[in-house]
Amino acid sequence: MFTGLVELKGTLARRSRRGPGYRLAVESGFGPLVLGESISVSGACLTVVSTDARSFEADVSLETANKTTLGALPVGGSVNLERSLKVGDRLGGHLVSGHVDALAELVGVAPAGEARRLCVAFPHDLARFIAVKGSITLDGVSLTVNAITGDVLEVMVIPHTLNMTTLGELEAGAALNLEVDTLARYAVRFLEVSGASAPKAAEAGLKDALHQAGFEYGAGSGKP
Repeated sequence: MFTGLVELKGTLARRSRRGPGYRLAVESGFGPLVLGESISVSGACLTVVSTDARSFEADVSLETANKTTLGALPVGGSVNLERSLKVGDRLGGHLVSGHVDALAELVGVAPAGEARRLCVAFPHDLARFIAVKGSITLDGVSLTVNAITGDVLEVMVIPHTLNMTTLGELEAGAALNLEVDTLARYAVRFLEVSGASAPKAAEAGLKDALHQAGFEYGAGSGKP
């Protein structure tokens, strides 16, 4: 798990074919990492398979390469990096799994004083997970949704975040890795499942109440 608070920017040093996927070499300022640890690379959770004082390597499946920006990012391009949470760490952003839901498109960039307003188009099927004042993750950065118009959300990015992440380098037309809020995902799923079963539960409760009162629900004419 991550928080969406990017620790530093790294650079894609190399992408080499490995089976049906790729192996990425990323230069970072972390120093040696731990083999097998998880690290968020622009919002995608990857596993460290090799590391030294200047860089680390991680394997990317073909699906991850196709469904995130990591398959098309040019060598020399910047990535946002965050190491996984440890027990007792501060949770300054929101809970981020590193499982990218979809590619989104940056459709508008506008200055707002020293900050910048980003307008991001997202797939329609994710709309039920995105709410005004809710959390969203874009390229591994935890942000707050300020407004939604149709299938376009707006976020405000402060100067510190613009400087510390790749969001300050992006222009309209850029692709972004989008992950919806994990809590929203489970809340919607709960409502979908419980909503589907609610009529049956209500009917069962009615039958029980009628039986306790001496009636047999559905006998004869189909009415109590």
